[in-house]
Amino acid sequence: MSIASVSAKLIRKTRPKTAGAGKAPSGRALQKGQQTKMAIVDAALGLATHVGLEGLSIGALAEATNMSKSGVFAHFGSREELQISVIHQYFTLFERDVFYFAMQQPRGLPRVKALFANWMRLVAEEIQAGCIFISGAVEFDDRPGPVRDALATSVQTWLDAMDRAIVMARDCGHLRADVDEQQMAFEIHGLILALHYEARFLKKPASIARANKGFENILVRYGTPSVS
Repeated sequence: MSIASVSAKLIRKTRPKTAGAGKAPSGRALQKGQQTKMAIVDAALGLATHVGLEGLSIGALAEATNMSKSGVFAHFGSREELQISVIHQYFTLFERDVFYFAMQQPRGLPRVKALFANWMRLVAEEIQAGCIFISGAVEFDDRPGPVRDALATSVQTWLDAMDRAIVMARDCGHLRADVDEQQMAFEIHGLILALHYEARFLKKPASIARANKGFENILVRYGTPSVS
């Protein structure tokens, strides 16, 4: 299940008062405006992985993209709207790289393993930069509002997908019949969170290998004798 994208705001360009004033922007102008907005979002995402969502500002993004503050503001009327757009873009990329590739695997344990492997591959890249889901949770865990809602919805959507994959694996007979999918997903998620802490913060070597070993232990504990 994908998260609905934030509604795009059209750019209102100031035009000379002529007979054509007041007409709706052409399709080409709209397309260019959307391309510019996406370029800003991509730049903001790259910035947010290093400074966090709270570190984003119209001014910092204008400097990073060599645009004027008013130019950035024309696409995002507030920092909150910018932050939410970044969250949605991060989830879109996460969904593409982790979820959709895994869906090409057969139902059951192969799909669960693919979800974890793809997740680990992404984490290995993020160790040097950062994860919006994790840093954002620290920044907004006790701050109600649209930004926190967007973050929580993104994370919950992903965890729900993992739950469904585990249920399918159980139904296929690849996991024990009494497996609690939420508990198993919780333990898998815990490995990812521990990996970020151990590898990114504490700089401990072999953290990725330990996370992979932890996943293997989970499969042994919850798997049926024939597949574990």
